[in-house]
Amino acid sequence: MKNKIYSLLFIFLVGSIYAQQTPAARQTSAISIEGATAHLGNGQIIENSLIMFADGKITFVGSAMMKIARQGTVINAEGKHIYPGFIAANASLGLVEIDAVKASDDEDEIGTNNPHIRSIIAYNAESKVVESMRPNGVLMAQIAPRGGTISGTSSIVQLDAWNWEDAAVKTDDAIHMNWPGSFTRGRWWLGEDPALKADPKYAENVDNIKAYFTDAKNYLAGTKDKKHLPFEATKGLFNGSQKLFIHVSGQREITDAINTTKELGINNIVIVHGEGAESVADMLVKNNIPVILDRPHRNPNSDDDAYDYTYTIAKILVDKGVLVSLGMEGQMERMNTRNLPFYAGTFAAHGLDKEVALQLLTSNTAKILGIDNMVGTLEVGKDATLFISEGDALDMRTNQLTNAYIQGRDISLETHQTKLWKRYSDKYKSK
Repeated sequence: MKNKIYSLLFIFLVGSIYAQQTPAARQTSAISIEGATAHLGNGQIIENSLIMFADGKITFVGSAMMKIARQGTVINAEGKHIYPGFIAANASLGLVEIDAVKASDDEDEIGTNNPHIRSIIAYNAESKVVESMRPNGVLMAQIAPRGGTISGTSSIVQLDAWNWEDAAVKTDDAIHMNWPGSFTRGRWWLGEDPALKADPKYAENVDNIKAYFTDAKNYLAGTKDKKHLPFEATKGLFNGSQKLFIHVSGQREITDAINTTKELGINNIVIVHGEGAESVADMLVKNNIPVILDRPHRNPNSDDDAYDYTYTIAKILVDKGVLVSLGMEGQMERMNTRNLPFYAGTFAAHGLDKEVALQLLTSNTAKILGIDNMVGTLEVGKDATLFISEGDALDMRTNQLTNAYIQGRDISLETHQTKLWKRYSDKYKSK
């Protein structure tokens, strides 16, 4: 009886936590936005722009000086800025609500090799963490699993929906794998030397990955008398319909990861994290392999790296011709995802052109995720997933959204945080 009471209490509390505003209704009338500075997401800017969209699709992109009839409701955005919706790559939004509540944590599945595990099934579209992304312009995300060697598959969602079926833009776009490191530290709590040293099991760990994918490949080419779900899930990697996102850092590790996967016949890969990628940039460019970097606000992994390495790595890779995006993983990653535009702004402050930094969140991410035919830039025929900001969206001081649209739907920018802000602003007003 006591357990039943606890279960009911948990359901009540979680239900309260998950409650959100109703997702926006389908676009029924056209909208024209004129006068804003339009950042198209492909490096181009249109001053005094005119953007029009209807039925969820962009119908016109050009200058407001052009003599063309405005469609539907006209929004005067003079002095403001308009951007494509930002896309968070390698995020775990909606998979964890409260870290300390195990029942709300679905980011990591039991087991080592789980290519058949689908993160989208666990995605909570009504998460309060998810809704807090929208006021900063983060309107889409790739929801990726964590843990193990092969974590599972990711899917791409838009961030205003009732459930995962409504949210899904592209399901099972990629399988995520954590590549082993060639160095390890001793377990200090067992009295071992905590200094960094070569991992004697590195070669064995790599061989285990080779063996697993070789077995999967042989299974797919065989008679399949007995169905093997994990091996079945790897089919897209070998026929090129699915990407392999390899979470890896280190010059040696990145090189081994690329050579090993190519040897196995897996050619459609993406490097995630990628510290040390600048040392193998030629290899990345030659094999058309993009890199999804971590947020720059952290210390470098190696003592030999420059103090500003994490701030300048984006420019170094871009200058070498590597396709670069910005993702989210690590400590407090879910709440920090809303700061995605400001991390891109940090890259811009350390040498990367501002519009190129913007591409790390828009067109580059869309290309890497395989959704650039739908989103990522302000172009005729693409989804009207965009927003209007009072100022520079990569600057936390001026990124104040006035309007945001997902597939043409006028979405709410209210969250539990804005409600609390208004509540306590009223509390301390002078009487």
